[in-house]
Amino acid sequence: MRPTTMADGRDLIYFDDADTTLDPHRTPDRRVMEQRPATATMRQDPLTGEWVSIAAARQSRVFLPPADQDPLAPATTTNPSEVPDDYDVVVFENRSPSFGPALATDYPLSELSSIGLGRTLESIGRCEVVCFSPETQGSFAGLTVSRARTVIEAWAERTSALSAMPGVRQVFPFENRGEAIGVTLHHPHGQIYAYPYVTPRTLRLLDSIESFGPGLFDAILAFESDSDRMVLTGDYWTAYVPFAARWPIEIHLIPNRHVPDFAATSAAERDELSTMYLRLLRAVDALYDTPTPYIAAWHQAPVDVGRDDVRLMLQLTSPRRAADKLKFLAGSEAAMGAWIGDVTPEQAAATIRLALEKVTS
Repeated sequence: MRPTTMADGRDLIYFDDADTTLDPHRTPDRRVMEQRPATATMRQDPLTGEWVSIAAARQSRVFLPPADQDPLAPATTTNPSEVPDDYDVVVFENRSPSFGPALATDYPLSELSSIGLGRTLESIGRCEVVCFSPETQGSFAGLTVSRARTVIEAWAERTSALSAMPGVRQVFPFENRGEAIGVTLHHPHGQIYAYPYVTPRTLRLLDSIESFGPGLFDAILAFESDSDRMVLTGDYWTAYVPFAARWPIEIHLIPNRHVPDFAATSAAERDELSTMYLRLLRAVDALYDTPTPYIAAWHQAPVDVGRDDVRLMLQLTSPRRAADKLKFLAGSEAAMGAWIGDVTPEQAAATIRLALEKVTS
């Protein structure tokens, strides 16, 4: 891990592969840059109690640039990008974040949970970009095992560091892949959001745990392991299509023991994940003749609640329901949150198992 600072004061951290061939010396960022945008403002929806960050600065972010102007590629004389030197994996603060850069205020729980009209709070937190490779095209599935292991190490280190920042209540690593998902850069990369609140999806999970009782994830794992929705098993991780899958392609991957977040995983768990995760992503791409768009969402326990019950979990989802068809969220899903599945989870799992037979790692 090699931390440094960008020209406008943002943090940038190089993570080197175990078998790296790069020089440990890195060129500093010598750009002359404008002042960073002010921290955005959250507004509360009084109908749900949820907070919406209004981050207008994101409107000006780069949109599908040509490869020679890729802002995530190592900088050259003709492309003064965000990363001043060559790298294996690099993490840096987003120039146009949805949360942050302000961190100083730590909102009490009562301030976040009470309901009112016209309520606003500063969108404190942090948004970081994780570049998986210096290449201008690709996704996580194209990485070597060594590089995948480096990314996992970066997720773990950043989860630990972000969780310790004042006001941060939940850390969320994720990858958006494909224009159908809405990506604005083809460069292989993901992001990490550090929220000032516990996200709505996790609040629902905490309610379910309270209703079910302790051991919900162990019970789910046992239930799915005895089903024909199983996809892949290892010594430390298990992948399956969930019983009530919402998306045409939906895979959950969880550790076999209770682990609240990446920071708590062992070296052996990270080693196995680096190969198993690559195999899953390559199988998803093997389903059709062209790459499949997806969201790889790594759910982690909040910083200060539910850590004995909320388990680290990947939810890999894709709207692709056929080679040339996508599932769009229509009235029932988008307006009411009442989902209708297009493919049975058992059928989806069988198709994914066949795809896994086509890939070797």
